[in-house]
Amino acid sequence: MKVIIQIPCYNEEKTLPLVIKELPKRIEGVDKIEILVINDGSTDKTIEVARALGVQHILTLPKQRGLASVFKAGLDRALELGADIIVNTDGDNQYKGGDIPALIAPILHRTSEITIGCRMMDQIQHFSFTKKTLQRFGSYMVRKFSKTTVPDTTSGFRAFSRDAALRVNIFSSYTYTLETLIQAGRAGIAISHIDITTNEKLRESRLIRSIPVYIVRSLATMMRVYLMYEPLRTFVKISMFPLVIGAAFIVRFFVAHFTQAQGGHIQSLIIAAILVIVGSGIITIGLLGDLISANRKLSEDILYRLKKRDLSA
Repeated sequence: MKVIIQIPCYNEEKTLPLVIKELPKRIEGVDKIEILVINDGSTDKTIEVARALGVQHILTLPKQRGLASVFKAGLDRALELGADIIVNTDGDNQYKGGDIPALIAPILHRTSEITIGCRMMDQIQHFSFTKKTLQRFGSYMVRKFSKTTVPDTTSGFRAFSRDAALRVNIFSSYTYTLETLIQAGRAGIAISHIDITTNEKLRESRLIRSIPVYIVRSLATMMRVYLMYEPLRTFVKISMFPLVIGAAFIVRFFVAHFTQAQGGHIQSLIIAAILVIVGSGIITIGLLGDLISANRKLSEDILYRLKKRDLSA
C-alpha cells in the first residue's frame, strides 16, 4: 500500500518546512509514504527548499495555473507514481499532518473512497463571522447538489483512493473542492468525513481575496456542475415560470371571452402563446442537455477505462 501526499505550492518557501515536518513517517497498514510537491510557477525558493527537505517528487508547472489545475496535475502524477491513496494538503500549513492517519483510515478499511477533513468552524478564531456564515451556507448548498453529508465542503484536506482519483474530472480553473465533491456524490462514490483542527494562520488566503468574487465564482461552479448532472430537471423547473404565467393569461382570455359581451382580450391570448412557446423551448433545451449528459457519462466511463489501462501498462 503506497500513499502519496501531494502539496500544491505557490511561493511557499517559508511554510513548506512546517508542513513537511508534521507529515507522518509511518502509518499502520501503509508500506510507503512519499511526498509530491506541485510547484505552480513559484518565483521564490520553493523548489530548492523542497529538495533540501528530501521531497521524493517535484512537479514544476512553468506558469501559474491556479489551484484547480495544480490539484489535477498532482492527481495525475500521483497515479503515474503508483499511488494507492492520494492525500491532498495545503502548502500554507493550515492542516495538521498528524491527522493524515485518521484521514486515510476509512479508505484503508474499504468503507470509503474519498475522505474529507472537516474543519470545526466555531473553533477557528481568525475566520470572521461573515466567512463562517458563508462557509456554512455554501456547504449546505453543496450538500444538496451532491447528495452528501459533508459539513465542510470547501476543505482541501482530503484523501482519495486510486479508483476515486481515476474517476475525478476537473473542469473548473478556480477551485476543485466543490466540483470534485458534487461529481463524486452524483457518481455514487462512497464519501466519508472526519473532524479536524487547524494550525495557526500564517498568511492570508490567496484563493479568497474578495468574498463577493469568491461567492459568485463558487456559485457559478456549483450551478455548472449541477447542470451537467441534472439538466432536464433544472430546465423543467425554470420552464414552469413562463408556463404558469402563460396558463394564467389563457384563463384570463377565456373568462373575458365568455363573460363579457364584447369578448376581446386577444392580447392575453397572444402573450400566453409567447410564454408557452418560451416555456416549451426551455424544456427542449433541458431534453438536449439530458442527452448530452448521458453522452458525457459514457465519455467519463471510457476515459476512466483508458486511464486505468494506460496506468496498468
